[in-house]
Amino acid sequence: MGNLRRRFGKTVLLVSGLSIGIAMAVAMMGITARMQADIERKLDEFGANILVLPRTENLSLTYGGVNITDASYDVQELHVTDVALIDGIENRTNVSAIAPKVIGSAKDAAGSTLMVVGVDFPVEFKIKKWWHLEGVTNHIPGMTESPVDAPREVVLGHAVARKLGLSTGGTLALADGEYRVAGVLAENTSQDDAAVFMHLGEAQALLGRPGAVSLIEVSALCADCPIEDIVNQIQGKLPHAKVAAVRQAMSLRMQTVDQIVRFSVAVSVVVLLIGSLIVFVAMLSSVTERTKEIGVLRAIGFRQGHIAKVIMMEAFAVSLAAGFLGWLVGSLSSGALAPQFAEAGGLSFDPLLLGAAMGAALLVGMGSSIYPAMKAARLDPIEALRYI
Repeated sequence: MGNLRRRFGKTVLLVSGLSIGIAMAVAMMGITARMQADIERKLDEFGANILVLPRTENLSLTYGGVNITDASYDVQELHVTDVALIDGIENRTNVSAIAPKVIGSAKDAAGSTLMVVGVDFPVEFKIKKWWHLEGVTNHIPGMTESPVDAPREVVLGHAVARKLGLSTGGTLALADGEYRVAGVLAENTSQDDAAVFMHLGEAQALLGRPGAVSLIEVSALCADCPIEDIVNQIQGKLPHAKVAAVRQAMSLRMQTVDQIVRFSVAVSVVVLLIGSLIVFVAMLSSVTERTKEIGVLRAIGFRQGHIAKVIMMEAFAVSLAAGFLGWLVGSLSSGALAPQFAEAGGLSFDPLLLGAAMGAALLVGMGSSIYPAMKAARLDPIEALRYI
């Protein structure tokens, strides 16, 4: 410790060199963790990633290589009670929303055929955070609360509203009566633009299919969810249904997250290697400069183990200080820079990250000091005579 005080300038340089490496690694890990959480949250806003459809067997009728027709048989049906069965699967905690739908067609007062989609509005607005209602001032896109309350209210797709000349607050006349237009969806170039959305029960009554469900969309929290297990569990509960994961969205999620993690690990490893090189050069230089001191100690009876212990204890003290300082600077940097990369900010002092930073600093610092310590321990006492 006396040597570290006497060589205060070089000690500060050594601590700074190692702490910069630790700080960069801590900052990268902190920023990456927030980017990962932000990306996962945004990807989860893309909606459902598991589809539950009625099981149907198809028979292709061909003769002499000519396709006559395709016949469907053994057509199964989904029911609203199937939602409760999905809600009871083992991995229910990994499922954020279950959205049943019934789909059919109905005619308006002018005789035009419209596609009617019955939905559970609170759930639908939860999984379709991109839905924006034109002319509804109290609706914020992404909110989980549904702005559609009354049973006889509908939401019109952009194309349907333009075709019928309706806007928010207008009246849509269908076969079973009139419906108030609670909102018009902003154009999103999807099948939603051509649909009339109404409450599930109202749509079932209008289509003459009480309790029927055309399909069920399931939104799973897929940062770490076992997607295959969820699909298998739903299939086990609903043997009369066909359950499939939207693998393209799943692959995009996991590939994006994995690329971020790999990039963070690669940068952290490179920075720590640079830090270890700084420690190695500094400790080796220290041993060379202290040849006289080490030689005298060896001459008065210090053993090789004693000399190595002195060098390693110095490395331990320097690494300990560098680890704490690096964690502190890295955490502050992460809190300051994170808002530039993700919609998350604020200071966060993670005790687990502190332990990892201290461990990495000790591993790098003391590991880089092994050779200088061995060189110091093997120094011939005769070398000290040159400095007397």
